[in-house]
Amino acid sequence: MRLSPALAYGCHYSAPPLKHLLTFTLLRHHRPTHSTPLLPTTLLLSSQFPNPNFLTGNCPFFRMERFWAGSGINKNKAMVEHLKTYGVITSEKVAEAMEGIDRAFFVPDGNAPYYDSPMPIGYNATISAPHMHATCLQLLEENLQPGMHALDVGSGTGYLTACFALMVGPQGRVVGVEHIPELVSSSISNIQKSAAAPLLKEGSLSVHAGDGRLGWPEHAPYDAIHVGAAAPEIPQALIDQLKPGGRMVIPVGSIFQDLKVIDKNLDGSLSVRNETSVRYVPLTSRDVQLRGG
Repeated sequence: MRLSPALAYGCHYSAPPLKHLLTFTLLRHHRPTHSTPLLPTTLLLSSQFPNPNFLTGNCPFFRMERFWAGSGINKNKAMVEHLKTYGVITSEKVAEAMEGIDRAFFVPDGNAPYYDSPMPIGYNATISAPHMHATCLQLLEENLQPGMHALDVGSGTGYLTACFALMVGPQGRVVGVEHIPELVSSSISNIQKSAAAPLLKEGSLSVHAGDGRLGWPEHAPYDAIHVGAAAPEIPQALIDQLKPGGRMVIPVGSIFQDLKVIDKNLDGSLSVRNETSVRYVPLTSRDVQLRGG
């Protein structure tokens, strides 16, 4: 049975009531749409597999998803406030960046932009759920200080790239790399509507068509690298372009994926840890992606 490649979801919530929970995706066997969004469930961290009835939605995360769906969230700030309420966002700097970049500019028409679910953006790609973006921003926060350099691989609609740009500011440098030219064009249009537009115009933010697995050497080394698709292994080119003292966040794996946090030490050695289990589209060539492979 072949699973749809258009899945990008999953993180753990660190709020006190949920600190021992790990969030997994309830995988659907079809492409998610606005009417049938991916609904997550939770799996207790235990040495024994949970009761098979755990996929019933009878858990705090599922109740939160239903609350968001039924509460008429229609403003970007309200989305961020809910992520703060449930402990997904704990950093004011991350909250400011997500409040500053309106997600509605980066989600295709016909979708609910503030709904906490990944959404298809065409070309067998997705924009990740807001909680996943928040998680990655927080993991990279110390490496997104003003004046730093950041690389966003698989930049898609440009949402996270724009958030990076707000965080590093005009003295920093943010590069998005996306191998679908049509997404590059639309992402630039999206950014031009957002609060990051001046940074795009001034040149401290740019988006390029290219194979993100090769990084973007022109502005390396990078303090922060984010990869928005799952690699079978960590690309050496990205390791090489990571600055000593820098951090990369990348999903790794095929069917079973882990969000890995990679810190490059000052001596050039790497420290790697798993943050959580996730489900992303694969990091692959443009042709394979367009074929849905």
